[in-house]
Amino acid sequence: MAELEVEIVAADHFVWSGPAKMVQARTADGEIGILPGHTPVLAIMYAGDIVIEPVSGSRITATVDGGFFSVDSDRVVIVADNAQIGESAAGTR
Repeated sequence: MAELEVEIVAADHFVWSGPAKMVQARTADGEIGILPGHTPVLAIMYAGDIVIEPVSGSRITATVDGGFFSVDSDRVVIVADNAQIGESAAGTR
């Protein structure tokens, strides 16, 4: 099964990383959903929630204040001005 490798970092701290089946975020061009095999993307991200469907465990929501969203070769890198994992992410790394 193909999967995404996701990493979220804020300007001053690491937020989350791990394998995922899907990532959703709000970019300057609108909502974007990323699945394995997605074409490369580099986008400006607006403030709001990022939703991650990890390979194992429950859905993770991170709140961001804006930043950049990059996808290349099933790797998703989110660099946010500020980011925080919601309470539903208990037990994630």
